[in-house]
Amino acid sequence: MGNPRINDRAVSDPHPGPPRMSDVARIAGVSKMTVSRVLAGHSVAPATRERVQQAIDDLGYVADAAAGALSSGKSEFVAVLVPSLASSNFSDTVRGLSAALEPHGLQILLGDTDYDLAREERLVRSMLRYQPRCIALTGSQHTEGTRQVLERSRIPVVEMWDLPTNPIDMAVGFSNARAAREMVRYLKDRGYRKIGFLAGASDLDRRGLERLKGYQQEMKAQGLGEPRVIRFGESPITMSHGAPALDALLERWPDTDAVMCVSDMSAFGAIMQCHRRGLRVPDDIAVAGFGNFEVSVCCNPTITTVSVDAYGIGSRAGQLLLSSVASVTPRAIPERRKFTIDYTVISRESA
Repeated sequence: MGNPRINDRAVSDPHPGPPRMSDVARIAGVSKMTVSRVLAGHSVAPATRERVQQAIDDLGYVADAAAGALSSGKSEFVAVLVPSLASSNFSDTVRGLSAALEPHGLQILLGDTDYDLAREERLVRSMLRYQPRCIALTGSQHTEGTRQVLERSRIPVVEMWDLPTNPIDMAVGFSNARAAREMVRYLKDRGYRKIGFLAGASDLDRRGLERLKGYQQEMKAQGLGEPRVIRFGESPITMSHGAPALDALLERWPDTDAVMCVSDMSAFGAIMQCHRRGLRVPDDIAVAGFGNFEVSVCCNPTITTVSVDAYGIGSRAGQLLLSSVASVTPRAIPERRKFTIDYTVISRESA
């Protein structure tokens, strides 16, 4: 026979569905306030606690964590916003965050901004209503509304992947421009002089724009002539963007001897198009990527690229958030703390 208490609820409850706190209280013979105290771990008589816990187990009741957060002012989740769930780099960053936070009982509430700053602001405002312990953002460019609401919230904030001049609170990242400049020097040192750059068309991808900026700066610094830039494809950049971008570059500058790509994905597409055009990589034209994605080691030839410790960015960001959460007093004034993650130019077969 079934548990009579559950049967009793099934017969008498005019609103079938997930069990509610009132069901637990009725079966345990206590008030909803007592059930709430048991769930919160407050002092309750042992016999009463046992009855409430038995009712919870019998019903399969699950407490509403969001409601609990609103009433207590605390939650056990961290809001994390990334511009694209399709990027393996951002996925690795989320894994690093999760690995740092979960052992301390903090779970991730993930949002995808789709490289849209207005969407980011809407997500931030929505998530703050649920009282997250802290928040992690990707990038350093935000709407003024996002900055204001986060500064007023007084919760720990970390910006990832960039090193802003004026962070909201904390930042973990690297200089995309500096990394791109180093790649230009790498190519020049190997004898390449007519270097092009395949960038995305969107102005919303600030990291991509910083790489383009670094390329342009170093081309000028090295006296390598006018930059050869093709902007093609909306973020996130995929393999399919590489071929048409390469075609456009070679149509305009047919003597190009090396190509820098904003990501390994477009570099892969560019290399495949070189094969179709009968161009040998790197003998006829060199190709370099950015990101050290898995595709960079699976490609033939393997792709010379910039490697960034995406997992390490997330792990370090998580450690900083944990340290701030453990602080006795809430953040009163932004401390403007910035932490640099190393990057490496990895020399492979394509350049």
